[in-house]
Amino acid sequence: MDQKLYEEILYLLDELSQDTSVPKNVRKSATDSKARLTNEKESLDLRCATAVSILDEMANDPNVPAHGRASLYTIISKLEALAKS
Repeated sequence: MDQKLYEEILYLLDELSQDTSVPKNVRKSATDSKARLTNEKESLDLRCATAVSILDEMANDPNVPAHGRASLYTIISKLEALAKS
């Protein structure tokens, strides 16, 4: 596992969860994704896939502002890279 990438993803999820310019459900999804990602009882691949699924659902929400959607896609791409490492 790429520890630096993992920590960067956790940081980005924290930032998104505290961004008051995005809807509350997006902030909750970021918090939920971080919780799933840090659950070490599951394999890294499963944790990444679960987090991607949660965030992808939010990225498709029409109420999410453009900058929020960009943040979601950035985190999703980093999660996919982490799963491959």
